[in-house]
Amino acid sequence: MSIPLENLRRDLRTRLESDRHMSGAWAIVPLVPIIGGIAATIILFAVLASIPRTTTPTNSTITTIGPLIGALFGALILSYLTYFIVLVLVAVLVFKLVSRRNTHFNRQILLYEDAVSMARELAAKKGIDISILLNSMERSVKETRLEQMEKNATLYAIIGPFGWFYAGYFLMKDFFKHERREDLFINDMLRTFNALGVPINFPYRNPPIPERSFALYFVLTLITGSIFGVYWVYVLVTDPNNHFQQQMLMEDTIMAQLSAAPSPAPIPAPPPI
Repeated sequence: MSIPLENLRRDLRTRLESDRHMSGAWAIVPLVPIIGGIAATIILFAVLASIPRTTTPTNSTITTIGPLIGALFGALILSYLTYFIVLVLVAVLVFKLVSRRNTHFNRQILLYEDAVSMARELAAKKGIDISILLNSMERSVKETRLEQMEKNATLYAIIGPFGWFYAGYFLMKDFFKHERREDLFINDMLRTFNALGVPINFPYRNPPIPERSFALYFVLTLITGSIFGVYWVYVLVTDPNNHFQQQMLMEDTIMAQLSAAPSPAPIPAPPPI
């Protein structure tokens, strides 16, 4: 049993934990303040409409002030409750998004390293010099490790609106760059294994994650009163979901072909002189 091949299998098994799909229903979070505001307004007007009125001798109508104060107080309490719920929901959402970014990126680095190890093992057994191709793969691993440094999910979850918007920024950019760099690594890997006599065919991404404009999304969210934020949250959730789904197919295809490749016979040692 090839140790690098077994490590690759373990990398694929860990994706059940690292590549967690999230529900698109999280997109409703930006609408919670609007829903709360509408509910508070409805309650306020309903209470006002039910307040009894009395008529003075001069025919002027006097509204009882007690129920009015109660209605205003209830609307205020509902507004604060809505604000607290939004804080909790956004914090949980940001934590989950950043956490799965970290776990997925870390798994990918392990996958790259094990792919390099397997290529090196095959090259040693077959006696084929692929040092240039291996160097290209190893450089991709180093660059990936530098660019995909882990983010503190707890910090970005509790830091507040500025941290949340920044998390939205790097989540959009990081997954886009991650896919582009991953495609470059896979192309290097295919050339390397092809040189080793192990051709690999696999389905390409369709569609890839598009490059999205943080500035545009931010401005549209502000001018629409967070309504556009529904779509923003939706793509932050579903872009990685689609990436995980397509990558699972690619990884399974590559693993099946590597596992089916015949193990090379070791090169016999030269006869003693």
